[in-house]
Amino acid sequence: MAERQATIASSSGLHARPAKLFVQAVQEKKIPVTIAANGGADLNAGSILSLMGLGAGHGTVVTLKAEGEGAEQALDELVALLETDLDAQ
Repeated sequence: MAERQATIASSSGLHARPAKLFVQAVQEKKIPVTIAANGGADLNAGSILSLMGLGAGHGTVVTLKAEGEGAEQALDELVALLETDLDAQ
């Protein structure tokens, strides 16, 4: 099991466009990834409904977890995405 923490950089948090871009990136990895905020329950990071329900805003620290081949690299890439202001792109 690989685990990483990331701080959300997008000004709107994990809503609208940032959530969509993040979900697309998770789905491209083809491995199960979960996300949790503030010690909450692990949610499916590949589901836009899970992300919107997470309510994670700008500056929120989230924890990503994944298992399987390529999990470490996948999480590193997803952390980099979360720590980029996706609203500014």
